[in-house]
Amino acid sequence: MAGFGESFGLHAQALVLRSQRNEILASNIANAATPNFKARDIDFKSVLSAAAGQGGLQASHAGHISKTQTTDGAEHMYRVPVMPSLDGNTVELSVEQMEFSENVTGYQTSLTLLNRRINGLFSAIKGE
Repeated sequence: MAGFGESFGLHAQALVLRSQRNEILASNIANAATPNFKARDIDFKSVLSAAAGQGGLQASHAGHISKTQTTDGAEHMYRVPVMPSLDGNTVELSVEQMEFSENVTGYQTSLTLLNRRINGLFSAIKGE
């Protein structure tokens, strides 16, 4: 029998990852005027795939280069700007706002799906 936490599926993990990504994107937006600040992000799809056990890139030879990850399991990458600024800041406000909005929409979608799953479990418990 599956545990209670396992019944939430991938939605709970997606919610945590989207929350972490929101923090990173908000930090980018907050530092839009900070000289030499480098905009960061995570590759949501690959991190979620790894969390789901689907892996991503696998080393098939001992000579292959391994990826480095942070303690939260997400590999932080730096965004390459379309129009670099003279002060070394790589934050492009329009790009960051678009990514943030897209991520918030995904967060709300995961939250809605998770809420439906919880309501379904409550209905099953009540015998409805």
